Amino acid sequence: MDTAALIEELNEAVAQGGLGRRTKIIHRIADLFAVASANYSEEQIALFDDVLTRMAETIELSARAALARRLANDPRAPAKISRYLASHDAFDVAGPVLEHSQRLDSDTLLATARTQSQRHLLAISRRASLDEALTDVLVERGDKHVVLSTAGNPGARFSDRGYATLTTRSEGDDELAACVGLRRDIPRPHLMRLLVRASHAVRQKLEAANPAMTSLIEEAVSDVTKTMLDRAHVVMRDYTAARGRVEALRASGKLNEQDVAAFAKANQFEETTAALATLCELPIETVEQAMTQDLPDAVLIMVKALGMSRDTAKAVLRLRAGGRGISPGELEQCLDTLARLPSSIARQIIKFRDNPSLALGARFSRLSA
Repeated sequence: MDTAALIEELNEAVAQGGLGRRTKIIHRIADLFAVASANYSEEQIALFDDVLTRMAETIELSARAALARRLANDPRAPAKISRYLASHDAFDVAGPVLEHSQRLDSDTLLATARTQSQRHLLAISRRASLDEALTDVLVERGDKHVVLSTAGNPGARFSDRGYATLTTRSEGDDELAACVGLRRDIPRPHLMRLLVRASHAVRQKLEAANPAMTSLIEEAVSDVTKTMLDRAHVVMRDYTAARGRVEALRASGKLNEQDVAAFAKANQFEETTAALATLCELPIETVEQAMTQDLPDAVLIMVKALGMSRDTAKAVLRLRAGGRGISPGELEQCLDTLARLPSSIARQIIKFRDNPSLALGARFSRLSA
């Protein structure tokens, strides 16, 4: 390769040549590279990289797109020009490189996925392999075509966050739900969540494709049925006796934190709920909702407003967790939240009367944000 002659011709073309001449030169350079790219040294490839990158900025769009198509499948394509082409706003230039090039680094792919068009994202989703950081962006930012392509890519790896996004986006989308459910690497908790919310048609499709999934589908249906029954049981709770017992304690001036702790430790749900409702001057229905909803925020607000201790808070949190239990880590996180919540703010939230059931959760969310 006559390096000196190439550089001289390049300089002359950039300085004086028109678009046509510059385009012919870049095609000649690309041809020269393609003929023996496997035999070039790293130093020679670096020279090609500098020349191609410099020329690519001076040629018309169609010529850049042609260059991208020629370099996209070359495993030794120069890295700098590959990044330049992949980051191009024009999809005809970027698309082939984004989909096929082995010379792109993670930072280039991530930056493109975060900023470029859905067509760019779709090209990335078709790569032979996708790491977790990249799929996180694709499934959050991509449209249906991008998400479906990503989920169906056997070379894609997903983080826990990525699978959570996929299962959420699968709700009401049978095509995506079936695609995600058939992935061999989907963690069991995410698969169970997907199965619980999947349509009958999706479950049938998954079972037909993988008969071993039959037992999981049955288990998921059983779990959701049990959850519905448990919730129905909560709605049907009878607070008559509990109200009478708590009211008697209040009338005699004896109702206090120790009673709440004792009720909770004895697994007396109705008495605990009634006592909290009386002490906070809230409707018992509001406190029951707080005790049965997924998040513990409203319960923490009541405990803080009443100035109760960590031990009492633990007893109430364990009671509300019920059969599912509460892990030491989750319990500690709740207690840390309790410690950070100002008592004055908690009391102010409790006093809100327009819609207590909404006030507890909504105001706490704004404070925690």
